[in-house]
Amino acid sequence: VLQYVYGGFRIPLLPRYSAATGKVWLERGGVYVLANIRGGGEFGPTWHAAALTTRRQTSFDDFQAVSKDLIARNVTSPSRLAISGGSNGGLLVGVTFTQAPELYNAVLCDVPLLDMLRYHRLLAGASWMGEYGNPEVPEERTTLIAYSPYHNVLPDEEYPKVFFRTSTKDDRVHPGHARKMAALMAAQGHPMYYYENTEGGHSAAANLRQVARRGALGFTYLSKQLMDH
Repeated sequence: VLQYVYGGFRIPLLPRYSAATGKVWLERGGVYVLANIRGGGEFGPTWHAAALTTRRQTSFDDFQAVSKDLIARNVTSPSRLAISGGSNGGLLVGVTFTQAPELYNAVLCDVPLLDMLRYHRLLAGASWMGEYGNPEVPEERTTLIAYSPYHNVLPDEEYPKVFFRTSTKDDRVHPGHARKMAALMAAQGHPMYYYENTEGGHSAAANLRQVARRGALGFTYLSKQLMDH
């Protein structure tokens, strides 16, 4: 099962056609789950506001609740469950695998925010303080450090083998987030994968060939982690 999320900035995730997901995931027997959680825009402004700044943990709790429900109803098991998200969704899966690593066997973490104490100092980060909070405000900093993935990955914890994907030319979320998280996990002895495209901006791909390569890397990783055992 591949569980996908965005969950922020009042952006709704609605059912849509995805040729690549259908062809290389569903046709091979995979299941795709689209998680609608508080912080997104699926049910209007109140749904979004429920997870702003100091209430951000609400989003992470909702996402983990979807995973636990899938397991409880025998749709999947932790060894067959992957999570995926990009940008704010990358933050969300980053928080999730550090808070509940036992639920997952694969994590696709794309162009993510991961250091929530310095995000406001990098590229467009300062413009997102209305969403996440200001690390310079003590109450908001307390909330941020409690879930910031970079500050909560531990050397003695067992994590799924995460795949970080980012872009050197990302002008929205600095690739430094993924770089330093990958470096920290490697230093702590945690196996993981890292891919940085040198082009492509925040989409991490500059043309269709790069889109195809990035997608192939992702689905090959998911197949290896969830299907090939």
